[in-house]
Amino acid sequence: MVNLTGRKEFDESLQKIEQDLLKLGSLAEDAISNSIWALQKQDDTLALKVIEGDDILDELTQQINEQALMLIARFQPVALDLRTISSILHMATDLERIGDLGSGVAKVARRISHEPLIKPLIDIPRMGERIREMIDASLKAFMNRDCALAREVCAMDDEVDDLDRQIFRELLMLMMQNPRNIEQAMHLILISRNLERAGDHVTNLCEHIVYMTTGAFVKAGDFRRPQRGKEG
Repeated sequence: MVNLTGRKEFDESLQKIEQDLLKLGSLAEDAISNSIWALQKQDDTLALKVIEGDDILDELTQQINEQALMLIARFQPVALDLRTISSILHMATDLERIGDLGSGVAKVARRISHEPLIKPLIDIPRMGERIREMIDASLKAFMNRDCALAREVCAMDDEVDDLDRQIFRELLMLMMQNPRNIEQAMHLILISRNLERAGDHVTNLCEHIVYMTTGAFVKAGDFRRPQRGKEG
């Protein structure tokens, strides 16, 4: 339990960890945005920069984990303090995985950077922008301990899933129309699936924010529209 004499030191240490988490979130957001920009502009240099930057996310995640575990060992926090540190550990993992998915998009972008695109890129950039908005909002919810905003972010993921399904249908049609489209279409489907998974990790962030703030375990699906075939 944190005693009064150590409270100031604990709060300062926790604030440092929270700032590092926000920095990690910003890096993850950049990985998604820059990888899609590299795809749109067929910018091999930018794609490579995203891939190389993944090491920075990994290192910062490890730093957050070590600091958080040290804080637990030194001060033996309970209740809200312990929930906060536990949630930060989980959130760091999700943000690191979002960064990995951004790197994955960049790798695919490099593979097709010298090919004419089989279709204008409209929905993939829309997915990326929506995920960027979700990450930004989830970080604000974390800073402000705003459960209502965290729930709203979960609902935003419905649009990401809709776009993923729409992209798959359009690319499937292109593959059926011309077998020469198959290879690049599969690459674009992989990018879309990576982005869909990134959206799922953002909803994980929001689940942790609600738990951290209220102590209640929730599922992102509780704040989203019912899935087809599951209504009623």
